[in-house]
Amino acid sequence: MNASLCTGHVPATDLSRRQFLNRFGMGLGGVALGSLLNPTLAHAAGDPGVLTGRLPFTPKAKRVIYLFMAGGPSQLETFDYKPLLNERQGQQLPDSVRMGQRLTGMSGNQASLPLAGSAFKFAQHGKAGTWISELLPHTAGVADQLCVIRSLYSEAINHDPAITFLQTGSQLSGRPSFGSWVHYGLGSDNENLPAFVVLITRGKVDQPLYARLWGSGFLPSRYQGVQFRAGKDPVLYLSNPDGISPQNRRLMLDRLRDLHQTAAEGSGDSEIDARIGQYEMAYRMQTSVPDVMDFSKESDATFDLYGPDAKKPGTFAANCLLARRLAERGVRFIQLYHQGWDQHGGLPNGIRQQCKETDQPCAALLKDLKERGLLEDTLVVWGGEFGRTNYSQGKLTPTDYGRDHHPRCFSVWMAGGGARPGMVYGATDEFGYSVVENPVHVHDLHATLLHLMGIDHLQLTYKFQGRRFRLTDVHGDVVKAVLA
Repeated sequence: MNASLCTGHVPATDLSRRQFLNRFGMGLGGVALGSLLNPTLAHAAGDPGVLTGRLPFTPKAKRVIYLFMAGGPSQLETFDYKPLLNERQGQQLPDSVRMGQRLTGMSGNQASLPLAGSAFKFAQHGKAGTWISELLPHTAGVADQLCVIRSLYSEAINHDPAITFLQTGSQLSGRPSFGSWVHYGLGSDNENLPAFVVLITRGKVDQPLYARLWGSGFLPSRYQGVQFRAGKDPVLYLSNPDGISPQNRRLMLDRLRDLHQTAAEGSGDSEIDARIGQYEMAYRMQTSVPDVMDFSKESDATFDLYGPDAKKPGTFAANCLLARRLAERGVRFIQLYHQGWDQHGGLPNGIRQQCKETDQPCAALLKDLKERGLLEDTLVVWGGEFGRTNYSQGKLTPTDYGRDHHPRCFSVWMAGGGARPGMVYGATDEFGYSVVENPVHVHDLHATLLHLMGIDHLQLTYKFQGRRFRLTDVHGDVVKAVLA
């Protein structure tokens, strides 16, 4: 067949993917139907991952569910109990504690930096006596499942570089996201769904989230995350266009298959087979996505476990339930984003609402996974991009205060997937300003999470522009103490 008849005299191998699809007037989902005509091509374009068969460590986790609290949740209101701040409420942050370190422009010019104790009570929970705020009663109920790290730190002091750092291992945009690295290294366990799925709480307005946070960077595009949305079309452009009959669709795809085969034979380009594999995945997603998004068979007990918002599509609770359903189906990396944690002012009311939306679903997810035998090989991670200051940004009153960005120390927790349960690791000083015991850098956290998935972070590399890159850049150590 003469390819020029269908491509406007432009050789098929010279067309970009977007140009090629636009010439045919089809969305990704429509093109995917070509798998009906030649499913063996899609199988040949499988994606086992570059490390398959030669993992240096026995993997404890088969998949990751990352609960990212975008905006920077205050560790001083959640997991890092500092009674001294309440005792010294309103006193100035001592110079001996700050030691001249830089502050953001939002509070750096304040005439005073008054210490602000938490408005919320703390209590110890679980066998390890983990201090957890009264804001998180459901999380406190699963304290024995948690490995709380109180000594994470970052160099990034503003949101965009800090979020980018946690998601990609670099403060500069353009690097592959964590989920993309995992997909690249380990491949997919599911033929019908993406290996990397992104869920964002609907209707939250705070610091912006960019698609590059789950992008593949310089890795091939098939490794980027796929966002699932609440509503009629969970994955954009997956549905068939209106007005296309099955007969016309089949004829068009028949010709498309021939063009691909002709191009592959002429160029020897392996990307052509990979492209057909993506079309095949998109076709199967036309059935698998509606199935995984259908909660109708979930029991009332399950909805009660996740809380009243679980039946509302796009809420954090619904996304946690969806994350469990995706984990059951073998999705490798599931990234949840919940915005609204950037409380420079009005922190008591703001964080109370944030915890109300997330506390019960987070705990429910752990309970649900454990009950179904999935927690053992599912690594759940909770945390934001940095912590908050121990002093008040703006006016401090008996009932209100705010906290600025603070990258020098903040808290995250892990559960399942080989993380040591019922443990607290690291400590900050009595003012909650700096790490004083077992510091964990962002690269150390990434190295540890990869280790739990059987990956040596030093070996997971990709050559780009003459240099071999990795998620942990040029440093990072596995925190062996937090491994079960």
